[in-house]
Amino acid sequence: MIEVRLRPLAEADLIERVRYYRHEGGDELGERFFDTAIESLRTIERMPGTGSPRIGELCGVPGLRSHRFAGFPCGWFYFERDDYVDIVRLLAYAQDLATILGEVD
Repeated sequence: MIEVRLRPLAEADLIERVRYYRHEGGDELGERFFDTAIESLRTIERMPGTGSPRIGELCGVPGLRSHRFAGFPCGWFYFERDDYVDIVRLLAYAQDLATILGEVD
């Protein structure tokens, strides 16, 4: 298992998405989203290579992978580093990913 590290924007994205789902569907939906997000991080810890490189390739960000959440239209975006996984954002797939991810360093 490899450590995952969330960048501040990824943490802020998580908080914002939980708030969004709580507002739209109540506490139960917000909790389900949060639990799904954490389970997705655990999957990335166990198998970082399972994330798809497709969006990173399409957006011109080499090495960027995404791991989609089950049941929600969003996912974690990350890079595999030598000794950890660098989680850069949590984004909805309906967002303008090319613009947002073009700012990733």
